[in-house]
Amino acid sequence: MQRLQSILKRIDGRGYKAYKEIQGEYRFPTFTLFIDYVQGDPFASPSRIRVRMPMDVARYPHEWFAEPHRRIGLEDWLTREWAKHIGKFAFRVSGTGKSGLIAIDRPGQEILPRTSVVVNERFVEVRLSVGLPARGRTVLGQKAAQMLCEDLPQLVQRALPVSSLDRSRIEERMQLVDNQRAIRSYLQERGWIAFVANGAVLPRESGVSDRPLTTGKVIPFQSPSSLEVAVEVPHGPAIRGMVIRDGITLIVGGGYHGKSTLLKALERGVYDHIEGDGREYVITDRNAVKVRAEDGRRVEKVNISPFITHLPFGRDTIRFSTDDASGSTSQATNIMESLEIGTSCLLIDEDTSATNFMIRDGRMQALVAKGKEPITPFLDKVRQLYEEKGVSSVLVLGGSGDYFDVADTVIMMDEYQPRDVTREAKQIAQSRANDRKKEGGDSFGEVTHRMPLRESFNPKRGKKEKVDAKGLHTIVFGETSIDLSALEQLVDPSQTRAIAEMIRYVGRRANGRQTLAQVIEQLYDEIEQKGLDVISPYAGQHPGDLALPRKQELAGAINRMRTLRVQ
Repeated sequence: MQRLQSILKRIDGRGYKAYKEIQGEYRFPTFTLFIDYVQGDPFASPSRIRVRMPMDVARYPHEWFAEPHRRIGLEDWLTREWAKHIGKFAFRVSGTGKSGLIAIDRPGQEILPRTSVVVNERFVEVRLSVGLPARGRTVLGQKAAQMLCEDLPQLVQRALPVSSLDRSRIEERMQLVDNQRAIRSYLQERGWIAFVANGAVLPRESGVSDRPLTTGKVIPFQSPSSLEVAVEVPHGPAIRGMVIRDGITLIVGGGYHGKSTLLKALERGVYDHIEGDGREYVITDRNAVKVRAEDGRRVEKVNISPFITHLPFGRDTIRFSTDDASGSTSQATNIMESLEIGTSCLLIDEDTSATNFMIRDGRMQALVAKGKEPITPFLDKVRQLYEEKGVSSVLVLGGSGDYFDVADTVIMMDEYQPRDVTREAKQIAQSRANDRKKEGGDSFGEVTHRMPLRESFNPKRGKKEKVDAKGLHTIVFGETSIDLSALEQLVDPSQTRAIAEMIRYVGRRANGRQTLAQVIEQLYDEIEQKGLDVISPYAGQHPGDLALPRKQELAGAINRMRTLRVQ
């Protein structure tokens, strides 16, 4: 610490690049400070530092981090705690540009594996971004010394050793993640799709906020008795709620009664949520995928023949490619790519679907012969998909009762409360004649795996590599830009940053002999063994602000690269 103070005193008043001298490692009384990267300009990306406290000083109980789900829950809790404490210190040191900034990756409502905090047997480490103080482009060494040698140690003491932490709140978090894991295990053992606890608050604060609705008429969720189960959990009484079993489930009802709100909660239920979110116990199989129509997306040699055949002019649909997909071809593509990477359930909302992909009624069949219609509607494939591939579907529908014939469960949302109307729906299906003919043959069709070629992944723009994330929905990779706006289960910009680096990893290993699913599986095996730091471009240093995405979103990003080439 004294050495750091000495350097900062010596470079006070010099040009900003003099800060490069402080890069290195410094011992403080209770922790070690690593200054991994020093910004070259007060307006540039902030400097990156790490604070590491030995575990024999931090003294965390081993049971807090012995199991992976608890360690992730603890690291997330500490990240949030640091974000709160930082507000009391950031910008106390003023100056030009980002001077005085102290920041940590701020999580949303989900509990995700992150690189912001690392807890293990040997130490606890916090990764921060800081803005080194300057006036213009002149070093403010004394203020930097105050920031790094006075403010930072106070922050560490208040937010890192166990003696400064609220143990009751950490225990609450540990119990929450234990219970969430128990519910996931319950679903997995039975092969079921989702669980929604009684009392859950599904509506969000607004269209641009993911926080729970707390004002106005907040209606807690209550399961219909016919769909209600009780799940035994390690902490507290059994949790009761609605289960969505495997098979085909319809969510129906009038407009503004909560159909899409329930589906959105199920989409996000692939992740665990923090206490107070309202959806803590909305748990969905982690491999469930939301699919939609996506006009204009690029498609590279995808087998969409289960849904689309005999296109005009003899266009190939077994190896279908286009630079500008229609609504129906894009939705077919999104389903087939989801099957290729591995999914347990498709989540589909008719509001974001192509109508001609979802349904073709008897009257239209009578007018337009099948020989002139290349699209086989999802209605005629959804049952085969479940029976042959084991993939369930949950569909939000407001306009097509034809799906009653193939449904296992029909849930009606009525003023944000669910009713089991399966029996009524089946009676209607039986009592009303339906003159439509089933299309698409007796089997679902083949899922074709594709092997990406290395030439697809060129991160260079000019002579330098350019790999960057722009917010939640855009990645710049070399000369190409990747639009992720249709990946609706991507929830955190830190996931997008991770995907950008993971694409670089996949590109180095793509050899045209392994399928996309195999290359991605290898990457996730390595992350499980070595941690998320393994994808960081900063080897052995601050790994940036990264959060783990699912395999499905990584594959979705790669499939949307306009440079992708496969065989």
